[in-house]
Amino acid sequence: MQEQSIGAMLAAARQAAGLTVAQVSAATMVRESIIQALEQDDVEQGGGAFYARGHVRAVAKAVGLDPEATVHLFDQQHGGAPRPMPASAVFQADRKIHLPERRGPNWTMALGVALAVAVVFGMLRVLGGASDHVRTGDMHAASARPSVPPNTPITETPRPKPSKTAGKNMVTVRMKAKRSSYVNVHDAKGRKLFAGTLKAGKTSTWRAADRVDVLIADAGAVTVHVNGKRVRGLGGSGEVVRRSFLPPKPQSR
Repeated sequence: MQEQSIGAMLAAARQAAGLTVAQVSAATMVRESIIQALEQDDVEQGGGAFYARGHVRAVAKAVGLDPEATVHLFDQQHGGAPRPMPASAVFQADRKIHLPERRGPNWTMALGVALAVAVVFGMLRVLGGASDHVRTGDMHAASARPSVPPNTPITETPRPKPSKTAGKNMVTVRMKAKRSSYVNVHDAKGRKLFAGTLKAGKTSTWRAADRVDVLIADAGAVTVHVNGKRVRGLGGSGEVVRRSFLPPKPQSR
């Protein structure tokens, strides 16, 4: 099966978020006709691929997808990012540039500058010698051992012991792609763990505390194991799925 197109991904994410085209248009200031064209992979109606990149970024953010990863996937499916305009197209090559005529050296000014530099250098050497003595004295004073009252026991700050509960609230998610699919992974605090296309045959593992939130653009393209157990009934082919996974429950004794 072919990789899911950007238009199908945007449409699926919008429907999964429960948004209409009119609501996305109001949130992004992108016309409804352009959003409908993007969902049908028509980039010419909005002015071509150059302008479509900005529309894709805005719509992806509104429907809950990662804007940068979605634009990167858009560039892959439409021949790469637009090339920057060369400087030769902005500046005219035949325009003549008039440079001022070079005059002979001003020896009087050069002599004055050299004399000023010599005076400043001499002052710096004098001041530098005094500062060296000051720094040396400070260094000797700092190297002396602090006085300790007699019969005072020397105690060390105890190191904190590792918590026995560390690792019990961790969630481990391992995902393998049977075919390429867009995947977005966040932890319980909303920090991004991964956002992009998981290529066919690749396997990735993420580990976070308390909870791992996952968005999969094509649930039928991947297999997921959480805390070592495979997740069954994740979703069908081409189905956009949002799931949250929690730490394993403690076993009763």
